[in-house]
Amino acid sequence: MHILKKPDLTDPILREKLAKGMGHNYYGEPAWPNDLLYMFPVVIAGTYACLIGLAVLDPAMIGEPANPFATPLEILPEWYLYPVFQILRVVPNKLLGIALQTMVPLGLMAIPFIESVNKFQNPFRRPIATAMFLFGTIVTLYLGIGATLPIDKSLTLGLF
Repeated sequence: MHILKKPDLTDPILREKLAKGMGHNYYGEPAWPNDLLYMFPVVIAGTYACLIGLAVLDPAMIGEPANPFATPLEILPEWYLYPVFQILRVVPNKLLGIALQTMVPLGLMAIPFIESVNKFQNPFRRPIATAMFLFGTIVTLYLGIGATLPIDKSLTLGLF
């Protein structure tokens, strides 16, 4: 069933807004020519200006040539891989570390099944899914922060 909201054209406030050209997107003015011809080129030009400005202000530098025979002492992956890097770094058995890393995608694949157990959308009415989300978020933050610290301080985050 399609619901179409029709404006009350007898309303003087609405008539005043429409006379000024306001409310056209809400009441269904066609995209051609207004949006496609006048608005999109401005947005595209602004995006190009931002990208060119960033490239000029902060250019990418060419680093030293790669040497596959020299590994740096402190090596860190990108920030979004810190938690799984910390798992691999802390677990003494590397095979166990790889097995624990596979739990991350398996846990992400289990989310739809956990979420569909309860029919409510309110997080307070889904205590198991909410608790699992909060626990996963806290563990991920803990591991991510620990990955930035030296190995001897990474488990305690340097607090003890």
